[in-house]
Amino acid sequence: VQLQAFGGGLVQPGGSLRLSCAASGSIFSINVMAWYRLAPGKQRELVAAISSGSSTNYADSVKGRFTISRDNAKNTVYLQMNSLKPEDTAVYYCNAWIGISPISTLGEYWGQGTQVTVSS
Repeated sequence: VQLQAFGGGLVQPGGSLRLSCAASGSIFSINVMAWYRLAPGKQRELVAAISSGSSTNYADSVKGRFTISRDNAKNTVYLQMNSLKPEDTAVYYCNAWIGISPISTLGEYWGQGTQVTVSS
């Protein structure tokens, strides 16, 4: 199983970016999918998470600006980031809990990370 993230880049403050992360491989089911970020000198932070039933959870710092969504048919999670601030600059990682068979326990998988830089 692999998670591959796309969509990072350089954007000016107030701008928008959309991240996507596709899971591939031997997948039976995907439970929670999430985005984390890691900024220099800071601890890893949960940005947003979405359950298989599309319940969502956001860090206080991104509420009202970021939207997480998923396409279960494509095994893909998205993060729409609006009104970006310099403090959103970080490497963003996608994360998913995936079952590879009907009887397997869920395993935690991580994408490779994509850099988001917010700067004028």
